[in-house]
Amino acid sequence: MRRSGIVLLLLGVLGGAPAAQQDRLSTQPGLPSQPDSARPQGIPTKPAARPAIPVYEDGTIEALHVAGNVYLVAGGGANVVVQDGRTGLLVVNTGPAATGTAVLGGIQQVAKKPIRLILSTSADEELTGANDLVSNAGANVNAGIGGAGGREPARLQGAPIIATEAVLHRMSGLKNEPAREPFGTWPHLSFYGPLSSRTFNDEVVEMRHVPAAHTDGDMFVWFRTSDVIAAGNLYSTITYPVIDVNKGGTVQGYLNALNDILDIAVPKFNNQGGTLVVPAHGRISNESDVAEYRDMFTIIRDRVQAMVDKGMTLAQVRAARPTLDYDGIYANPKGTWTGEKFLEAVYTDLTRNRKK
Repeated sequence: MRRSGIVLLLLGVLGGAPAAQQDRLSTQPGLPSQPDSARPQGIPTKPAARPAIPVYEDGTIEALHVAGNVYLVAGGGANVVVQDGRTGLLVVNTGPAATGTAVLGGIQQVAKKPIRLILSTSADEELTGANDLVSNAGANVNAGIGGAGGREPARLQGAPIIATEAVLHRMSGLKNEPAREPFGTWPHLSFYGPLSSRTFNDEVVEMRHVPAAHTDGDMFVWFRTSDVIAAGNLYSTITYPVIDVNKGGTVQGYLNALNDILDIAVPKFNNQGGTLVVPAHGRISNESDVAEYRDMFTIIRDRVQAMVDKGMTLAQVRAARPTLDYDGIYANPKGTWTGEKFLEAVYTDLTRNRKK
């Protein structure tokens, strides 16, 4: 028995591992690739192509608890943040118009309560397209004040929408936009200045305007007691910073926005947990995630700035590939905001500043 066992062992070594074991070995990371002729059946020769639509934005709506009274409705093309409380629901962004009905259903997964207030962090259609639908599904706690018989017309029956004054100007066509957004999606209330705050559902809600960042009118929302920040398009975990230079966006303004978020965020332990940050696209994050994103952007900004100072053209900057070590995470080649567009925006803004 002992000799036969040794013979079988030697045969196994000389003849190679069983087919099932070969399959497992061939899929282990870090092993040298095999020629196609030697590759076992069923092992792909190339990695699967990255899907055009991320799985978390494929239209499958899911409501997730973030912290405190704050929830995330994900899957509708852009993250929607919902605060739940005794007064009703406060919604930050409503997603694109195409998924409005599904997002509304996701909001009702959080709680079957009336929507009382909507905050729009920017004028982007992907964040405001469903404003009209969601607003009309809600109810204004002040509706009817100054109604028939009074000097003032009856107030809005649906949930009011709040944004910065710059967002109202852009959506209403006052900033030379090629086309105005539908009237029902416009903000009903706006504010001018760096900060507007109010108490809602027994929690202080701060709206912080960051000029010249993603655009000229963006803000992020901080729920103080829950310690959650809804960052909108001022932060992302799946793309490079989206800087719309045609709508007032700048490199330094975007970095300022990230630094403002970091000034508020506090970790819980070992730089993890604590204040949670919800981007318009991507996963729930903490201070460490935002700091890494800020540092990545700063490094790329400095690289491109050095090339601009040398007088390099955009084509030369692209050929130098200053974003190469981050492209695998943020380039998003099949998305609407690619690494190429990001690099062009950074170059355009830094070149514009250099000329001034």
